[in-house]
Amino acid sequence: MIDLRSDTFTKPGKGMLNAMLQAEVGDDVFGEDPTVNQLERIAADMFGMEAALFCSSGTQTNQIAIKCHTNPGDEVICDQTSHIYVFESGGIAFNSGCQARTIQGERGRITAEQVLQVINPEDVHKPVSKLVSLENTANLGGGACYQKDEILKIKTVCQENNMGFHLDGARLMNAIVAQGESPKWYGQQFDSISLCLSKGLGAPVGSVLVGKKDFIKKAKRYRKIFGGGMRQAGYLAAAGIYALENNIERLQIDHQHIRSIAEVLMTKNFVGKILPVETNMVIFELHGSYTAKSFMEHLGNFNIRCQPISPNRVRMVAHLDVSAPMVEKVMDVINDM
Repeated sequence: MIDLRSDTFTKPGKGMLNAMLQAEVGDDVFGEDPTVNQLERIAADMFGMEAALFCSSGTQTNQIAIKCHTNPGDEVICDQTSHIYVFESGGIAFNSGCQARTIQGERGRITAEQVLQVINPEDVHKPVSKLVSLENTANLGGGACYQKDEILKIKTVCQENNMGFHLDGARLMNAIVAQGESPKWYGQQFDSISLCLSKGLGAPVGSVLVGKKDFIKKAKRYRKIFGGGMRQAGYLAAAGIYALENNIERLQIDHQHIRSIAEVLMTKNFVGKILPVETNMVIFELHGSYTAKSFMEHLGNFNIRCQPISPNRVRMVAHLDVSAPMVEKVMDVINDM
């Protein structure tokens, strides 16, 4: 089976499994799991941040961050396609008692000018604009990457308006590899960063939240309140350590694989608009002889899976379990359509 539905379908390889089996563990709720502590030190150091917190998922790290940055009744500013708004089950309202102020960005990316336009004035009738959240890469933008200069401009807006600045970095390492950037640069710009370990980096479970010591201390309390305290979590943390030490640079292979598939898609008359391919995913529109459903079913006949995201849109995502021969097969099947 060639699974292009998402990079969440990655499975641990032999090296990662061995690291998990050999992990030294303890009770992380007591702060006594040495492997979890090591992962958190590695993540914090990687971003030049003071501390980190290992959590079960990217949704959990995002929701904890929002809770730490806000008070009930505040407002969170984000793109209208942001994961925190579209795919986290209304968690902004449920967990933090806040409302979202969404912006129609460009492929999931908002600008400093747009943020300025939606900040509420000091008025008892209006919620307090308290947090700006970016998503890099932008999932529904087809893996689009923010440019550094725009991040800096948005950071300035946040500082001048006493707002927190959070980054949903579920696929941040894809952006960093694609653009030749440094994790430490990101650590210098944001108040908090959520980094997912279980997508392209290949770990089976987990995300880390990085920030200042006081922020992470507060986050650990909210993790417990949210039911996210884990005990002998070192077995999972060991997979995260392995991922950070071995699976970052290889992300460029995934980027090339999806570009190769996109090049074939561009030649087909039943394929309409294709979003620019920057990282490990391609989103494209279908018309004429195929709908998203019929396209998916046709590829399924060849044991290839993809993800319809609307009646005429499909997403394909490359990851470490998609090999070069698999990519060749996908290209051949599409070529023959």
